[in-house]
Amino acid sequence: MTKTDRKIDIVPLGADEGPRLRDIRLRALNDAPTSFASSYDREVAFPPETWAERLADPAARWWVARTDDGADAGLVCLRMEETGGHLLSMWVAPEARAARVGSRLVDAALAWARENAAERVRLWVVDSNEGARAFYTRKGFVPSGRTGALTREDGPDTPETEFVLSLVFRQARREDLPAIVAMLADDPLGAQREGDPSDERYLAAFDQIDANPYDELIVAEVDGKVVGTMQLTYLAGLSRLGAERCQIEAVRVAASTRGGGLGRKMIQWGIDRARARGCVLVQLTSDKARTDAHRFYGNLGFAESHVGFKLAL
Repeated sequence: MTKTDRKIDIVPLGADEGPRLRDIRLRALNDAPTSFASSYDREVAFPPETWAERLADPAARWWVARTDDGADAGLVCLRMEETGGHLLSMWVAPEARAARVGSRLVDAALAWARENAAERVRLWVVDSNEGARAFYTRKGFVPSGRTGALTREDGPDTPETEFVLSLVFRQARREDLPAIVAMLADDPLGAQREGDPSDERYLAAFDQIDANPYDELIVAEVDGKVVGTMQLTYLAGLSRLGAERCQIEAVRVAASTRGGGLGRKMIQWGIDRARARGCVLVQLTSDKARTDAHRFYGNLGFAESHVGFKLAL
């Protein structure tokens, strides 16, 4: 049986499983000492009460990956904070790294975060750990723009970067088109220019956007329903010393969700994404008839600095 054929279960640790947590955590610290702020020498001296306290913390949950022969081969913790979930203590044993154990551990943590109504999950990755950075990127995490240094007891500080995964905002998929087009059409202006969501022109436009690394069609998903959308376009230019800027367009929130703050969160998420990418400016336009939208963007800090012109072709 190959590593990828092994049966592996992801199971939460119970409150009485302190010894089990101790064993796998010490294995992780011994195997990857530069990946954690703590050390084997420090935690091997912890009394049983410390491990029990970690499992008794109502804001945190721990999972292990258990192989078909009863061995533990992976560990992760998710702690709920004011800003969302914080993924911690992630480790997969060398013998299990070809069996998607890490991906399944993260999926279990993300599912629990969603159950607790978290809107995002964050984590820190050591900059020199290219494998971990690539793994979390594949899982949908993106750099937040925040950097720091992992302070270790037994070595020099190590540069690290925060990665964030939104549990509300994501890249649109083809199957989202009916909901997106419905939101685009759900106002007096949009009703005059939108059509049947199954129109091939929508599908062609989606494919073009999806293939362009400088375009992102974003949706907000709440309780399995697409209830918001916007498009982010990254524009290169010579102005401002060759800086890149982000254009936000086609911002919509479903009528059933308006008034709950989703639009504000969506725009702030877009601003944060542009900042993390290195953009120096976020810009948008709004039809003169949308006076409520003008107040909304003004309250978010946007300035009415330019006069816009359009020519219909």
